[in-house]
Parts: sequence; structure tokens; C-alpha cells
Amino acid sequence: MAGKKSVSKSEKASATLVIVESPAKAHTIEKYLGPGYTVKASMGHLIDLPKSRLAIDTEHGFQPEYITVRGRAKLLKELQRDAKKSGLILLASDNDREGEAIAWHLRNALQEKTEAPISRIVFNEITPVAIKEAVKHPGEIVEEKVNAQKARRVLDRLVGYNLSPLLWSKVKNGLSAGRVQSVALRLICEREEEVENFLPEEYWTLDADFIKGKSKFTAQLVQYKGGKPELKTEQTVNGIIQEIKNAACVVSNIKKMDKTVRPKPPFTTSKLQQASANRLGYTSRKTMQIAQQLYEGVNIGSSRVGLITYMRTDSVRISKTALDDVRGWISKNYPSDLPAEPIEYAVGKGAQDAHEGIRPTYVEYTPDSVKDYLTRDQLRLYTIIWERFVSSQMNNAKTTTTSAEITAGDAVFRVSASKISEKGFYNVIKLLSSKEEKTGSLPALKVGEELQPDRMHPEQHFTQGPARYTDASIVRTLEEKGIGRPSTYAPIISVLLDRYYITRSNKQLVPTQLGRMICRILVESFPEVINEHFTAEVENDLDKVEQNQLVWNTMIADFFTPFKARVDEVMRTQESVKGTLDEPTDKTCEKCGRQMVKKLGRFGFFLACSGFPECHNTRSIPLAKCPMPGCTGEIVARKTKGKGKEFYGCTNYPACSFISHFKPIDQYCPKCGWFLVEKFDKKNGSYKSCINPDCDYLHSAEEERSAAEEGAGEQA
Repeated sequence: MAGKKSVSKSEKASATLVIVESPAKAHTIEKYLGPGYTVKASMGHLIDLPKSRLAIDTEHGFQPEYITVRGRAKLLKELQRDAKKSGLILLASDNDREGEAIAWHLRNALQEKTEAPISRIVFNEITPVAIKEAVKHPGEIVEEKVNAQKARRVLDRLVGYNLSPLLWSKVKNGLSAGRVQSVALRLICEREEEVENFLPEEYWTLDADFIKGKSKFTAQLVQYKGGKPELKTEQTVNGIIQEIKNAACVVSNIKKMDKTVRPKPPFTTSKLQQASANRLGYTSRKTMQIAQQLYEGVNIGSSRVGLITYMRTDSVRISKTALDDVRGWISKNYPSDLPAEPIEYAVGKGAQDAHEGIRPTYVEYTPDSVKDYLTRDQLRLYTIIWERFVSSQMNNAKTTTTSAEITAGDAVFRVSASKISEKGFYNVIKLLSSKEEKTGSLPALKVGEELQPDRMHPEQHFTQGPARYTDASIVRTLEEKGIGRPSTYAPIISVLLDRYYITRSNKQLVPTQLGRMICRILVESFPEVINEHFTAEVENDLDKVEQNQLVWNTMIADFFTPFKARVDEVMRTQESVKGTLDEPTDKTCEKCGRQMVKKLGRFGFFLACSGFPECHNTRSIPLAKCPMPGCTGEIVARKTKGKGKEFYGCTNYPACSFISHFKPIDQYCPKCGWFLVEKFDKKNGSYKSCINPDCDYLHSAEEERSAAEEGAGEQA
């Protein structure tokens, strides 16, 4: 045919097709390999279980029925055509269970269309050396790793496709449940109960200002009449102040203590997510998205560089090449802080150790040297990764803490100040935490010298209850309890948020009414499955499958038989709550005049016209009466047009422009009558406060106790 270019046997034999998962990675690797190589992206899984049905043969060994993913047939055919023209095919999906399964499915789909040999290559970093080395040493697909992924996929499908119809039948259509996500939801719901049941208790602290020459410093009361002060009330504190106000203030003790601070190991996935949440304020999903960009490659000048190693890992192991690289950099820049030998860190119990810890691929790419090529978010995340890795191979830091005690009558006040005496690994850490930055200073003091007292500062506090989970703390808890793997931490949170089983409030994870209802039903009906111990045992069994110590479908069979029997029993005996979710209200539909009904929807409760389907009118449930003088409106939840961020406004908008960024609670201020909201800060934790900017009301512990006692009396 005219215009068609034929491919010679020599060209065909020399052409090598490399298949990775993402286009960004393909672009970077193709530049490294150069002519003779074609690098294509599979865009993740091309072959998987269908979404519309179970597709697991439970009668014959739980064999899965795989199909081409909807919308991916064209891409698969393109890869098959490329494979037919190639002399060698290298499958370079990620080096984990999911990546191994992707390679396995691709091999099976491609070998039907080509006679070319198909091999597997793996690498931990996208650098020219690592890629070319992987290409030189291709291997085979690890069947045991594929079986572990298959077991996990089949198990999750069996759980999800049995629990979800149960929820449709008993709660509401369209709901879903998952094996790991349901356990995470349980943790969040149980913590919420602890938060709600906690009753804060009042306590006080007493600080005093002292003057030495031109210097003034503040010390805290730590001892009174030979014991720890019990400052429960303002009256107690004022009594101490009266007793010591005329006493001489004498320096009674000075202590100096040196402390060695050791560097931390390179990041694992969970530790990176925690540090990113705590220091940068990033969600787990955002952290992993940015890390993926840094791993797959960014343009640095005229070259494209993968800046970090693979970001899904539970190991802190570092290769010898990387250790030589970082020690060479330290010897040039901070020679006095280079240890005599490389520092080794113990790999955590249960870590798969398939990858190194997360580190920069090239230490010479310092954050300052690449800042002009990265976005702000990329630079901030890369900075903490680079600093953590380089500092992990440097000498310890040392701090000196000076504590002074000042005696005034029967009271002893203490003040401490720390300073870094040897910076060590702190030399490369710019983003120190507030704890590490806090040093303070003291004037020169001597035991026996008298100081001039200045002011006393009594301050009221309330004990803080358990904190709600944040992205950082839920990831830490999941890791500690062995729930999930590095690749699943961010998706677990995302799925719960997307399903509206939880929401974020002040960076805290709060279960919705829908989430709590689902959690209650699942935990009561399947306590042996929706618990952290079962989920951790599953992870251990999957590891055994990967190590060829356990047959994958034997593992599934041991679980499924009793589980299915329990599902059938609950389906027969569990009472449906569907009818109880619709509650009549005293609200009237403004479109047709019928009564409005409170319903549970995809995003929580809402009001709907009882005339449905003739009338489709819906509106948000009022949370409080509008506090603005003369306004008859009500406060409802709204969302901003751009990012969909929730806020609370008046139904009479635009006539009334009242807005609150804090969610109203069903309580009103006893001082001014405006509604109360729940606020959060590091000093007070979660507390109730009046929304009126001219009112200083703070819900006290005494009122909390009174309300609890009143409620108990009503129940009695």
C-alpha cells in the first residue's frame, strides 16, 4: 500500500516496548532510554473485575472473572499493536502487589498478539542509572505477589458485594461498605463518642514575673507547701497569691541538663503523611499526589528528573549507593557533622521492605537549587523529604536546658530555657517544629540571690478530652494497628469523605449521622469482621500468600463460609430502619403547600416535599434561628461556588447577609440568646462558644456538668 512504511526484521528485532503506569513516568523514562525504545502508559489497571456484578465463582475455588476495564479497550488494543511490532517487551509497572498484578494482566493480554519475549523490570527511583540498570537485568513476574493481590481483591469484593446490598435493604439505597474503610470508620465513630461523653474539669495555673536587673522572665508555680499544687478553683489560686505576696523571692536551685537528640530515619509513607499534615497542613491525598509528581519527574532546566524514590513504602532501608552519595555531600558541606560510619535504622516489624525509605534521588538537588522549577507545594514537600534524609546520616544534636527554681514563702516557681549547644543534624533542617525552635533565655542567676517580684498571672483552664482524629493521627493509628498498607492510607480517608460518612472540621475527621448509623449496624451485626484485629490478621495472611506460605483461595474459603452465613442471617433478622428515617416536620413546602419531610440523603439529612414525585422541592434543614435583630430567617448549611467549602448563612439572603464559618449546635447563649458553635484551638481543644462577636461567653465545665445531671434527671 502506498505511503505505508514497512518495518524491517532488524528494526523489529531491535525495537523494545516498555510499559509503565502513567504518562508522566513514560515521558521521563523515554528520555532516559533514548532511540530504540518506545515507552507507553497503561494508565493503571486495564483488566480488572467488572463493577456491575460479583464476578467471583464462589463454588469453584473463588476464581475471579476478569474483563477489560470499561473505556480501556482502545488503549489495550493500541498496546497490543505496539507489542506486535516489538522485539522485546518490558513491563515496568510499580514494584508492589498492584503493580505486579497490572504486569501479570498485561502479559496475558499481550502474549496472545506477539511472539516477542515479555519480561518484568522493577526500580525504586526514576533516574538514568536506575532505569538503564533495570533494563539490563529483566526478570519474571512474581506469581506469589500476584496471588496476594488477587486474594486482597477477591476478599474485598466478597465483603463489599455482600455488605452493600444489606445496607440497601435495611438503611438506604446506594450505600456501600468496605472491609478496611469500615474499620477506619469504626475508629472515628468510637473516638467521636469519647469526645461527646467527655466532661471538662476546671483547673488553674499560676505564673509569676520576676525581675533581675534589666531582664524580666516568667516562672510557673510547681510546688506549694511541699507538694504539687492542686489548683481547682480561682479562690484557691487567689489564696496562694495573698499568702506569698509579701514573701522574699529567692533563687533556691539551679540545674543544667545536657540532652542528646538523635536524627530520625528517612520517611516511610505513613510518616511522610503525618509530617506533611502536621507541618504543611496537607491532607493525605494531597501529600501522595504531590509525591507522585516528584517521583515521576519534573523538568529541571532542560532535563526531566525524578526527584524522589518510590513513595509507597514501609521500610527505612537505604541503598549503599545512596549512602555513599549523601555522605559525600555531607563531607563537603558539613564535614564536622559526618559520622565515622553510616547510620543504620531498624526496619519496623511487619514491613515488606520491598523499597527503600523515601529519599531524594540526587542529594545535590538541594531545595534551594530546584526551587525555581517546582510549585510551592512541590517545593515544601520535597524540602521535608530532602532534609529528613540528609539529616538521618548526620551527627546527633545536643541541647542544654537550664532550670531555675525561685522560692517565695511556701511556693516554688520554676522556669526553664534551652539552647542548642551542638547543631549536628539541625544544620540542614530549616522547617523545625515549634518544640524544636522553642529555646528561650534566662539572665545569669545564682543560688541564694533575691529577685524582685513583678506580677502574678492566674489563668483558668479546662481539661481537654480525647482529640478527634486528623489525617496524621488516623494514619498513625492505622499503621500501629496493622490496618491496611502504605498504598491504602490515603484512599481509606478519601473514600470515607467521598461517601460522606465523615467530614473534615478544623482539620479533624468527624463522622456524619449517616456514617454513625452505618457503623452501628455493621459493628453490631459483624463484630468479628469490622474490627482492627481481623483486618490486621488479613494483612498478615496476605504477607504469607506473597511468601508462598499460604494458598490464596484457601485463605478466602476459611473466611467466606462463616461470613456468608452471617450475612444471610442478618438479612433475615435485622429490622429495616428505612421507614424510620423519614420524619414529618412542621415546615410547609413553599411551592405546593404540602408538608415537608426530613429525609436522609447522600450528603446527610435534608427537607423534601411529601408530594414527591409530583413536587421535587428540597431544601437544607434549618440549624438555628437567625440571630440578627428583626430577621425571621433561619441558618442553613451552604457551600461556596468555587471549592465547595461549607459555611452557614441565613435563608433570607440577600436581605440578611449573616454568615458563620462555624457550625451551629442546638444550644443558645444564656447571656445574649445567640446560638452556640463548636470551636477548636490548640489551647482549649474543642469548646462551645457564642457566635455573637460582642459576647465573651465560653461554655464552662460547670454548665456542662449541670446539663449532664439535668439530662440524667429527666431520664430517671
